[in-house]
Amino acid sequence: MSMFLDTAKIQVKAGRGGDGMVAFRREKYVPNGGPWGGDGGRGGNVVFVVDEGLRTLMDFRYNRLFKAKPGEKGMSKGMHGKGAEDLYVSVPQGTTVKDAQTGKIISDLVEHGQEFVIARGGRGGRGNIRFATPRNPAPEISENGEPGEERELELELKILADVGLVGFPSVGKSTLLSVVSAAKPKIGAYHFTTIVPNIGMVRTKSGDSFAMADLPGLIEGAHQGVGLGTQFLRHIERTRVILHVIDMSGSEGRDPYEDYLAINKELESYNLRLMERPQIIVANKMDMPESQENLKIFKKQLQKNYGEFDQPPMIFAVSGIAHQGLDALLDATAELLSKTESFPLYEESQMLDEAYYGFDEEEKPFSISRDDDATWVLSGEKIEKLFVMTNMERDESIMKFARQLRGLGVDQALREKGAKDGDIVRIGQFEFEFID
Repeated sequence: MSMFLDTAKIQVKAGRGGDGMVAFRREKYVPNGGPWGGDGGRGGNVVFVVDEGLRTLMDFRYNRLFKAKPGEKGMSKGMHGKGAEDLYVSVPQGTTVKDAQTGKIISDLVEHGQEFVIARGGRGGRGNIRFATPRNPAPEISENGEPGEERELELELKILADVGLVGFPSVGKSTLLSVVSAAKPKIGAYHFTTIVPNIGMVRTKSGDSFAMADLPGLIEGAHQGVGLGTQFLRHIERTRVILHVIDMSGSEGRDPYEDYLAINKELESYNLRLMERPQIIVANKMDMPESQENLKIFKKQLQKNYGEFDQPPMIFAVSGIAHQGLDALLDATAELLSKTESFPLYEESQMLDEAYYGFDEEEKPFSISRDDDATWVLSGEKIEKLFVMTNMERDESIMKFARQLRGLGVDQALREKGAKDGDIVRIGQFEFEFID
């Protein structure tokens, strides 16, 4: 089994805020001391941090739930509970984070040490010291901590390489990478020897350097999942220059020009923007019989396809095994890289909009439905959060929650829906009677 994993589905849950406390001063010589309950501490965030030492998402194969710790509860003497430490989760460079529900891109993590708060911890609930007023100097009211954010995520690794080697299986991509860099990919005389991306650093004689990735061989229908399919096509997206390796000897019985057209069709079908990347054609295996003649035919077909005034991609005749023509290829690649900017991977429409936490008067903070058992059901993010943060063990807190519901217009909305005195109303698992 391959130990390379480039996709993972996980859940993250930030820490809940600590509950506020109800407490009163009880010193011997302090009559009517008043409230003294402190606030709860903040829940821990879940933070992704890029670690250049990681190469795969294998760590997420068996560990799929990441949960930060909750904040401590408030204490007496007005002391705040301790905030929880953030949970740091290491991810490899080139990790794209998506919302599993919507498919929207949340973040693209590419720089070593880059941090991104993927789920924010809830704030601590207020203690009764916060609710003291001249009319109610000794309130028995406190808040529960706010729930932390919870998300289901899809992680997708797209390796960071300046140059990507593409082509049919067994055209010599791995051999080429092993010759021009210190990488040691597995090389064999059979298709799909390469089943995981290999990456190596290349240094030209003129002193330029760049990262080159050898990707598993593509076949027709790869964009639809045939062969190794889209599993590794995604890794081409980060490259700025594509080296299209072609077996010019035709040793597999295929036509070199037909190979060239087929691979480009796969790249285009997977992502139209891949064709914007400049290509260099690498005519490999030039030490083999028939290669010189096939190269002449290939150039004529290529020029005919591009027309008289269009400039076809550069072609470099090389032999990976014989180490022929490699210096010129690498120098040309480095020069092309210096002229090529990075390509944006995602459109704005693919990115998740920044959350807005303000109150929108036009959007109701709750909705009302009715169950089969005739129970009225209240739902909505705002009203559910108010409920979760209400301390149902204290009568004053329950009355405060009732006033909040009335202020939001819940009572009036239930009347308009036809609710009558004595009807059951449910929020989550909590039920109460409607009193008109």
